[in-house]
Amino acid sequence: MSAEQTLTEPADAAPSSGKTLLEVNGLTKHFPVMGGFPFKRQVGAVQAVDGVTFNVQEGESLGLVGESGCGKSTTGRLLTRLLEPTGGSVKYLGQDITHATRKELAPIRSEIQMIFQDPYSSLNPRHTVGTIIAGPMEINNINPAGGRAARVKELLEIVGLSPEHYNRFPHEFSGGQRQRIGVARALALNPKLIIADEPVSALDVSIQAQVVNLLQGLQRDLGIAFVFIAHDLSIVRHFSQRVAVMYLGKIVEIAERDALYTRPRHPYTHALLSAAPDADPDNMSVERIRLTGDVPSPLNPPSGCRFRTRCWKAQEKCATEEPPLLQIGGNDPGHLTACHFPEDGDAAGKRSATVPAARTTED
Repeated sequence: MSAEQTLTEPADAAPSSGKTLLEVNGLTKHFPVMGGFPFKRQVGAVQAVDGVTFNVQEGESLGLVGESGCGKSTTGRLLTRLLEPTGGSVKYLGQDITHATRKELAPIRSEIQMIFQDPYSSLNPRHTVGTIIAGPMEINNINPAGGRAARVKELLEIVGLSPEHYNRFPHEFSGGQRQRIGVARALALNPKLIIADEPVSALDVSIQAQVVNLLQGLQRDLGIAFVFIAHDLSIVRHFSQRVAVMYLGKIVEIAERDALYTRPRHPYTHALLSAAPDADPDNMSVERIRLTGDVPSPLNPPSGCRFRTRCWKAQEKCATEEPPLLQIGGNDPGHLTACHFPEDGDAAGKRSATVPAARTTED
């Protein structure tokens, strides 16, 4: 991998004002499952997101990680109001937008933008690059100084493309270039918050670092807050200042980047970090934690702690009481964990070989 294709050193974001930009409290999204005849009766609900709570400060980057199906992308779409929440609240700069109407959302839409996962399906193949990037400005009736065309060409340069690409169509670009076009479209309205839904997972590994470095530079230079959704732990560690870990629709741990990666408290976070590959083959200090069993169905999640069916520390209490997301100990302020029997943070990454392997318990 060339120098241009490697991640730069993690850098601090633009200084934050300490002002809360986004406040999420008990956010819930249940998708109804219809059955019976003639399929007009609800027989259940997929609990995709169930009681998610977190804040995002101005200029901050928050990483949202977890295995596939845990509700990360659904959470991102709820934050942008592409999906209607079932419960809970979302406040943007103190204004409750949970169930805001289209008219009420109009002045906020320009300040919250999204970068989608698939650069091939998120761009209209019938439109030129210029039309795609200028679209948000046209919809919001924004006429920048010098005209929209000049602004589009400026945005193309900002994301590392040539202004000459203005009249080309998406099929003429590679995946990485298409994602840069998506980034330019997200920047068109000068947003304060960008929801990046796995923005590099569909890209070739050789160009993932280029896009991540681009986003990091924009976040630092423009002071944009990010909610960075991903399953690649190394990229999240590089990009995000704080990290939230999701499992089966719930946040099980949230902390500052260094605290979470070096002193994880929740068993699931421990297992997730142990599964990340290490570039140093001689580093044997971290034992691989192998979880047995499958992730329970969100149609019928386990009672109490949702991770208990795969947790090696599960006890009777875990089945009867749902652990609240609380700060445990005073060493890491803001380090919240939802576990009745959290790991010893000082011994992170040094799990004894005598601990029994992760097991599956029956409901």
